[in-house]
Amino acid sequence: MTQSHSMSRQTAEIAFSSPQAPFFAKNHALDKLEAITQSRDAKTQRLREARQAKELADRSAVTSALLAKRNPMR
Repeated sequence: MTQSHSMSRQTAEIAFSSPQAPFFAKNHALDKLEAITQSRDAKTQRLREARQAKELADRSAVTSALLAKRNPMR
């Protein structure tokens, strides 16, 4: 069911939708920036956890090597 609107109604619809476009474009841009920020924060967290796990493993290996060197098998 298509309804035909009067010319003044069509003009009003066009005029109303035009100012809305920049507003929605701004919201879209902000949403995009927020998504990028969240992605960057997630990556930073993932890399931090990987670095800390590696540091812990390295520290454990060094500690084990020092203990083995200090106390040779008796």
